[in-house]
Amino acid sequence: MDNQALAVRRSDAISRGVGVTTSVYAERAENAEIWDVEGRRYIDFAAGIAVVNTGHRHPKVMAAVRDQLDHFTHTCHQVIPYENYIRLAERLNDAVLGDFPKKTIFVTTGAEAVENAVKIARAATNRSAVIAFSGAFHGRTFMGMTLTGKVVPYKTGFGAMMPDVFHVPFPVALHGTTVEDTLGVLDKLFKADVDPNRVAAFIVEPVQGEGGFYEVPRAFLAKLRELADKHGILLIADEVQTGFARTGKLFAMEHYGVHADLTTMAKGLGGGFPVAAVTGRANIMDAPGPGGLGGTYGGNPIGIAAGNAVLDVIEEEALCARADQLGARLKQRLHSLTEAVPQIADIRGPGFMNAVEFNLPNSTTPNPDFTNKVRLRALEKGLILLTCGVYGNVIRFLAPITIQDDVFAEALDILETTLRECAAEA
Repeated sequence: MDNQALAVRRSDAISRGVGVTTSVYAERAENAEIWDVEGRRYIDFAAGIAVVNTGHRHPKVMAAVRDQLDHFTHTCHQVIPYENYIRLAERLNDAVLGDFPKKTIFVTTGAEAVENAVKIARAATNRSAVIAFSGAFHGRTFMGMTLTGKVVPYKTGFGAMMPDVFHVPFPVALHGTTVEDTLGVLDKLFKADVDPNRVAAFIVEPVQGEGGFYEVPRAFLAKLRELADKHGILLIADEVQTGFARTGKLFAMEHYGVHADLTTMAKGLGGGFPVAAVTGRANIMDAPGPGGLGGTYGGNPIGIAAGNAVLDVIEEEALCARADQLGARLKQRLHSLTEAVPQIADIRGPGFMNAVEFNLPNSTTPNPDFTNKVRLRALEKGLILLTCGVYGNVIRFLAPITIQDDVFAEALDILETTLRECAAEA
């Protein structure tokens, strides 16, 4: 069995709509390393897109899952509930920012968490409109892709989007959009397109994921909270990619001291097992009637067991502090290369949620070709990287926060060599 043969089988068996970024087929993985079916080793700087923050197959997560397997695998919580679902909800209620009573529901994916957050917001406010941001990513379900602020590939060919969803520019100073610009567009939106008294929620990523790892400006988030309070609009924080120590805090909203009314989470919560959640103000979470929320697999016992173990690992191994340390080392190495690699336009990101953006040298023109060349060259050298951004000119770094020091040092050396080679060839 080899990668090429599997690629042929995949092409014949699986819809082309499910894209892949590499032709590497995994055989096994451990912490921050993956071995393919041909026995080649790779250092994983993708982590399943910020899922295995605690590393592939963390011993404590695996032990919790094995223990759960020995008890039961599925009852459907809405039929026969179980204690660890309640325990994980209690822990998230305590962990999410906000000095008020909270409640939680569990679902299976990040997109499902976003869908349910919108349902809850509409039920709680008796309003229907939702305001999202350009560059945002909130999933591939119909409401998720409608909220997403990027057309290709997420909306192409799928017809009309869901009604009553509006977008305003996300403030990114690097691209000439200031906080004042965004607030001005929002003010015009309220005057020309939608009465603020008809808006159920704002939804925002504290750090945009697919959009390019841009942090929401502190002043803007504070103003968004102020506008939400003024008009009775709920604030939804999409922490699907930012959550669970990735930014140096358990949740990225902690960096701002601004509370959301509803918080969506997934990815890192399960440490590689499917589980997602919505946590919010208790009175808001109770707005839907019994049966209005849930799902057959929502809060599956295996994912719930993994989630409890992930929270233990983050605390016991001080992964928030570890994320800050790793991110500082990565950004320091990248900054040391700015003279040798003139395509580097920006280096950013809190904790270990970091990115480097590439433009044409001495230009503000995005350089997606160089970005993809770096990704592919790194892959040849055994380092898995992901690109992102509306222009496809950003490489994002999402290695497990548990990565071993020697493996991390090896990855940084590969990254430096790759960048120097690609810059020299350009």
